[in-house]
Amino acid sequence: MKKNMGNPDRIIRFIIAAIIAVLYFTGNITGTLGIVLLILAGVFLLTSFFSFCPLYAPFRISTCPMKKVSNKN
Repeated sequence: MKKNMGNPDRIIRFIIAAIIAVLYFTGNITGTLGIVLLILAGVFLLTSFFSFCPLYAPFRISTCPMKKVSNKN
């Protein structure tokens, strides 16, 4: 798996996952919606941990910063 997520993308996903988890465990979101959002939060945590989003791959989207190539002649 080649990394396709940059740090800002990872941080945003982590924050969203944390907010969903807090809302679920405090009882603000419940039922089927709560479970679906909690699963989504888990996916966000996993993708931010591995710096790879499977939905980005088919579209060749990458939020990683480009590495500079040095031209030494």
